[in-house]
Amino acid sequence: MPFRRTARTTPPALATTVATPLSPTTPAAPASSGPESAPASLPRPRIGRGRVWKAALLASLLPLTAAAPALAGPSIAHPAPDPNKTGLVEKKLVPDLVGTMQKLRIPGAIVSVTMQKWGTTTAALGTDYLGSGLQMDAAEHLRIGDVTRTFTGTVILQLAGEHRIGLDEPVARLVSGVPNGRLITVRQLLRMTSGLYDYAEDPALNKALDQHPDARFTPHDVLAVAFRHQPYFAPGKGFHDSATDTVLLGMIAERVTRQPLQTLFQQRIFRPLGMKDTRIDNGVTLPDPHARGYQFGTNTDALTAPVLSGKDAAWADFSAGKPTDVTTSNASWAWAAGAATSTVADLNRWAPALATGKLLTPQMRKEQMLLMPTSVKAARTASPSAAKPTAMLGSAAYGATSYGLALADYAGFLGHAGRVPGYSSIVTYDPKRQATVVIMVNSSRSPDGSVPANELMKRVLADVFDG
Repeated sequence: MPFRRTARTTPPALATTVATPLSPTTPAAPASSGPESAPASLPRPRIGRGRVWKAALLASLLPLTAAAPALAGPSIAHPAPDPNKTGLVEKKLVPDLVGTMQKLRIPGAIVSVTMQKWGTTTAALGTDYLGSGLQMDAAEHLRIGDVTRTFTGTVILQLAGEHRIGLDEPVARLVSGVPNGRLITVRQLLRMTSGLYDYAEDPALNKALDQHPDARFTPHDVLAVAFRHQPYFAPGKGFHDSATDTVLLGMIAERVTRQPLQTLFQQRIFRPLGMKDTRIDNGVTLPDPHARGYQFGTNTDALTAPVLSGKDAAWADFSAGKPTDVTTSNASWAWAAGAATSTVADLNRWAPALATGKLLTPQMRKEQMLLMPTSVKAARTASPSAAKPTAMLGSAAYGATSYGLALADYAGFLGHAGRVPGYSSIVTYDPKRQATVVIMVNSSRSPDGSVPANELMKRVLADVFDG
């Protein structure tokens, strides 16, 4: 499998050493009829890509038992290296990532690790377009799913710091028609303890997404889906990932400021941090250059399918067939909870800013960091369908041990995981180690039911941080 690494440099606090991303240009053309057949002309320009790897290596990623290719690549400078980490990425981490990608049939991934002593190393592994022979590139845009929640949550915390919203203000004062709206607070929406049904778990909605992936939804549409269901529990009496909570927060931000959410993100987060290639994409296109997105199974399948292991996982892999190209699925249904696209360069800036509360007042930072376990249990009052596993947007619970205000804790790394059809990601920073890990994958679900980005994160923690 091919991979690309950028030269390491000693990183400033919020700088990134990956190649400068290309600015968004013309959206990509619709997907071809099958993800394994390359079109006569590619759907987007490839500027300065310098592709030197053979398509045969890319194809080796797909079989479960494929052997890892040789890891030849450009030399890397090692300024003031940590003796214990010299060569770690080349000799240990990348081969292990390649092995995990082969096992889970992950088409492509961008994995970036930053440490104080040895700078930033970014590996672009695999392919961004199955059957094309194109190598994944670190400058590409991918959807980031639930990581969008951190932007929405940050804007809400900023407004609270400006005394324009109260964290303990009832939601009913800000949005009408919310079940238990007089009892649910803004803080509970941020913490995922409102008890409101997660519309992303609704079987009818997921069936509609499978049958009409280009359909456009408004925030009111998805809230109507959520409000048809009974809440999971009384407000504050449990934890349950819910995209409904974050969509309500997005609506609150827009109503209080009278500005679109994208404008708020741009003014309050992206511009101050120099994030030039991140935005909400409520449609079927992604900025160029971008990686195409794939998933095994349907959205409806993902509602009830467990994560398999052993012989069950091997059989699932054998019977999975080809992944579906879902690049042009409309992301409008995810909106404030998961419709953003970004690049690894931007996310390397965002991870430490998010985890340290750089854009918040000291008081709001304290509020954000009041973490609670994600394993909190509560008596369910909802219909049986509410007890199903978390759906396509329920990523905070994937490995997070605790959750604050739009912020999760993954073994000391603070940030958020994300997933939408075709893509998965995780964006984290450990303040104690001063270490950043950003992973972006053009696959949302592997044949065994696991989330690709989270599985790659496990390899990074084990190999680099002895986790």
